[in-house]
Amino acid sequence: MSGYTGVAVVTGAGSGIGRATALALLDAGWAVALAGRREEPLRETAAAGTPGATLVAPTDVSDPASVDALFAAVRERFGRLDLLFNNAGVSAIASPPEELAYEQWRAVVDTNLTGAFLCAQGAYRLMMAQDPQGGRIINNGSVSAHAPRPHSIAYTATKHAITGLTKSLALDGRRHRIACGQIDIGNAATDMTKRMSTGILQADGSTAVEPTMDVADVARTVVHMASLPLEANIPFVTVMATAMPLIGRG
Repeated sequence: MSGYTGVAVVTGAGSGIGRATALALLDAGWAVALAGRREEPLRETAAAGTPGATLVAPTDVSDPASVDALFAAVRERFGRLDLLFNNAGVSAIASPPEELAYEQWRAVVDTNLTGAFLCAQGAYRLMMAQDPQGGRIINNGSVSAHAPRPHSIAYTATKHAITGLTKSLALDGRRHRIACGQIDIGNAATDMTKRMSTGILQADGSTAVEPTMDVADVARTVVHMASLPLEANIPFVTVMATAMPLIGRG
């Protein structure tokens, strides 16, 4: 779209990684559709960004009709779509597998996996049909796509599944100039990771304080991935707090 670097959709844009990334994209000259369940936080994100460059789009990513409405609004407002940051996600209450309620499992799967698929599908359809054709999808995989935390079976299962979603989208998107990559994030400092500073359960049963990193480092990484020409792609990248206990024995 004339006057913008490109047009992006960011899901989960009302807080945390989504908000930081939306604002970083706006700073880089993008127009951004802000998607999330609650309108007020989305408007707070919009107020902190570039005037006139945002579309506030309350969206339930687990609802096909709501997702369809999101991409219809993007098409009507901006005429095209160049980037989807598939970021919306939730986690269940920490629970061993034998105690996790079915309702909690479904809530996580419906948002993290089904929601990511529905948004990717909506973006894919719009990117296929537009002229010039193509665009980029970046999925938030999390380091839980590689290794679980204790009592995180629903979240970990969905994040492992995101890796398969990323690979399939990257393969099927080739013929339509649609690139797909995944960013796996570890311990970005947001409201969701506040418990890291007071201690979190480790694999050996102990509780330990874990280091975090500035969420702006995540946002900068997404902007870099988004800035590549469609002839280049970063299929997988991990950005994490350097000293967090993920690699080796901690």
